[in-house]
Amino acid sequence: MRPVKFGIPVLVGIAATVFSDIGAAHHSFAMFDDTKEIVLTGVVKEFQWTNPHTFVQLEVPGPNGTVIEWSIEGSSPNGLARLGWKRTSIKAGDQLAITINPLRTGEHGGNFVQARFADGRILTRRASEAPAEGTPK
Repeated sequence: MRPVKFGIPVLVGIAATVFSDIGAAHHSFAMFDDTKEIVLTGVVKEFQWTNPHTFVQLEVPGPNGTVIEWSIEGSSPNGLARLGWKRTSIKAGDQLAITINPLRTGEHGGNFVQARFADGRILTRRASEAPAEGTPK
């Protein structure tokens, strides 16, 4: 039996197929408007320390006594752990003012920028970011 020979185009095609799933696993942040920052004040319903990104589910008071749940996407647990975060850094019941880059669609979600706790502690998404200024909504 003769060995099968593959040409460069075939090998490139195979590599592209194998590695295409790896690239698809990380999504774009284009859905967030990074030219805007808003501050939400509310109570944490849940903090999800999950890969590939963390999430904070924040219950924010709305009009007429309603509660609006915001889904706020954060960085990866690995990246946040390098900044000193832990799985327990944010807990259900915590009162927070969270600064986000909102979704471009206007839906109740955004990209995490920083969290300010009632006692003044601040968590940020990057070591290089200074605390944001702004009036909580």
